[in-house]
Amino acid sequence: MLPRGRPRALGAATLLLLLLVVVGFFLFGRDPEYGLRAAATFEGDPYGSRNRSASGLHPPLPPKCELLHVAIVCAGHNSSREVITLVKSVLFYSHARLFPPKRKNPLHLHLVTDAVARNILETLFRTWMVPAVVIRFYDAEELKPLISWIPNTHYSGLYGLMKLVLPSILPLSLARVIVLDTDVTFSSDIAELWALFAHFSGETPATLPWSAPSPAYPGSCCGLARSPHLQAAPSCPPLPDKQVVGLVENQSDWYLGNLWKNHRPWPALGRGFNTGVILLWLDRLRQTGWEQMWTLMAKRELLTLTATSLADQDVFNAVIKEHPELVHPLPCVWNVQLSDHTLAERCYLEAADLKVIHWNSPKKLRVKNKHAEFFRNLHLTFLGYDGKLLRRELFGCPNQLPPGAEQVRGATLPCLWEVLPLWTQVGLGWRARCPGPAPFFLSLDPAQLQQALAQLDEEEPCFEFWQQQLTVHRVHITFLPHQPPPPRPHDVTLVAQLSMDRLQMLEALCRHWSGPMSLALYLTDAEAQQFLHFVETSPVLSARKDVAYHIVYRDGPLYPVNQLRNVALAQALTPYVFLSDIDFLPAYSLYDYLRASIEQLELGSRPRKAALVVPAFETLHYRFSFPNSKAELLTLLDAGSLHIFRYHEWPQGHAPTAYAHWREAQAPYQVQWAADYEPYVVVPRDCPRYDPRFVGFGWNKVAHIIELDAQEYELLVLPEAFSIHLPHAPSLDISRFRSSPAYRDCLQALKEEFHQDLSRRYGAAALKYLTALQQSQSRA
Repeated sequence: MLPRGRPRALGAATLLLLLLVVVGFFLFGRDPEYGLRAAATFEGDPYGSRNRSASGLHPPLPPKCELLHVAIVCAGHNSSREVITLVKSVLFYSHARLFPPKRKNPLHLHLVTDAVARNILETLFRTWMVPAVVIRFYDAEELKPLISWIPNTHYSGLYGLMKLVLPSILPLSLARVIVLDTDVTFSSDIAELWALFAHFSGETPATLPWSAPSPAYPGSCCGLARSPHLQAAPSCPPLPDKQVVGLVENQSDWYLGNLWKNHRPWPALGRGFNTGVILLWLDRLRQTGWEQMWTLMAKRELLTLTATSLADQDVFNAVIKEHPELVHPLPCVWNVQLSDHTLAERCYLEAADLKVIHWNSPKKLRVKNKHAEFFRNLHLTFLGYDGKLLRRELFGCPNQLPPGAEQVRGATLPCLWEVLPLWTQVGLGWRARCPGPAPFFLSLDPAQLQQALAQLDEEEPCFEFWQQQLTVHRVHITFLPHQPPPPRPHDVTLVAQLSMDRLQMLEALCRHWSGPMSLALYLTDAEAQQFLHFVETSPVLSARKDVAYHIVYRDGPLYPVNQLRNVALAQALTPYVFLSDIDFLPAYSLYDYLRASIEQLELGSRPRKAALVVPAFETLHYRFSFPNSKAELLTLLDAGSLHIFRYHEWPQGHAPTAYAHWREAQAPYQVQWAADYEPYVVVPRDCPRYDPRFVGFGWNKVAHIIELDAQEYELLVLPEAFSIHLPHAPSLDISRFRSSPAYRDCLQALKEEFHQDLSRRYGAAALKYLTALQQSQSRA
């Protein structure tokens, strides 16, 4: 029986819920998604309701499996991050109409990039593995001579003018393309935007893959059924073949020239048009002589105007002013512009639904206007959205390329499945097998990978270890702006990896190590945004442009420590690398000392394989005075404030360094490999990669030192070098290692598998490692 007060409380809660539903219906019933409605209009809107709302325009979507083409100009680190958020929003709403979510149209991205963005996005899309997304890159450097003669004061620089030359560089076989700025966010299916090509004049339904609208009734199709298989009705005559570009009206008074005194914009038709979202009918543009048209127009205007203020948008508007028949006005909801002087409220307070949000202010998300917070939350949703959830199959469409293949320079190369066993065996990333230096097409279908994962037995005690080996993580290299160090023959990059719980180590590390660093971070999409804020608000971190941060997105139950190390190692740009861990602080002078030691040992001038050992120590105190020299360190060591690293728990890990010898050493000395040895070393950048099969805790560095020894690297201990481990809470993986016999059994299985691979690659020379392992096990 319910307590006496419970029925009364339940009744009150039910009444409150009913009241909320009724209020919500009246407030948001006409617009359940946004709840923004008013009877506002654009004064003097020459295009009437077409430019305010899409509520009456619902052209049929393109046929299932039709390839949608999208072109984007992207340069630099920040724009690369914007592109990823944009693509997330496009993919998300491409799935939204089906349950379970599946995309209906493949996507072909034409990316005009500089070298920085190319490197970032090439790696990201390869590791993202979104089915039926085809990528082609175009070198922005090759386009600069075509537009460098145009003075431009816009913050986008030359890149902001490159959309003008897209008809000249995109394939001649490409008839239509959607062109997007990097700072737009979709809130609708991009296929709906593609369908608006059907509204361009000069088309009958028979000439399009879907039925076209009537010029008199934009929302209809001349009485024709929307099936793409039906023939055109006689009541749908073709219109003049004029319209070549689809644009949304500019949602500010910029082109009216009344924003401030002496404001003199480029000529435009009325308020002009915004070029953040463009529909380009390429073959028509070429037929109109587009290149000559915009070039002559720009040269004419530059006789009286000193430069463009809004880059390509000014030139587009000058052409449209002269040739208004070329433009097809799009509904305002397809480019809701949140600029500093925006009038977009007149659109979104009346619209039934908003399709694309455009952050076209230099302040981007920090722009201040009435409803910016609402739109900002929409954008932030995709910033933190887990990108791996978008690895969804296309709904009933054939692959654009053979499964698991990438087309590079016309050749078909295996880039996924054939590489996974090699990746597991020797730690070589599959990116090394598929470098793709030239513009390439990409279609990675994860079906085979999913099949292999499905074949794993979830009841198998080591299921998590095998699952982690088959996991391909999304990788975003150089997540933040990075300035590569100038080339120097003996330079050294510190390489390390970390997760969110070790961010507090970064500032101290930057104070201790003055040289370049390459750091791989294992984060979720949401944590990556927190990390971005952490760096931007830290005076120490934001001042260091020689630290390259690479995000490896979290996926799977175990920490992929060696995969992270390989990502950071692959992105190091100096001849040598110091392979460290994030919880170690190097000596203040270590960076300079290592460069001097490399030069004195003449490692770069002769073919000598050497790994320079940096002795490791630890403190159990969270606060202590860091030694400035070897002499101070020895004093702290003798006083018990410092210890040899892990001498209590794992003495064999560093005993071969011979610390007693190190105390007195004045010159580098050679030591021999021994079982379980795992020192921190300085090696050439092209050293063997870490074995990625070792995930979680245990043997990840040991296996790497074995690999170095098998390849005949000398182990030389440096007499003045040292690094100190700081205390911290134990990781989840080390806790599992200590508490779970099954975890340790799985690690043992990985060791045995590793030794089998060593035997296959090094033959009899690998026998000593197996013997050492057996002896170590017998002693244990």
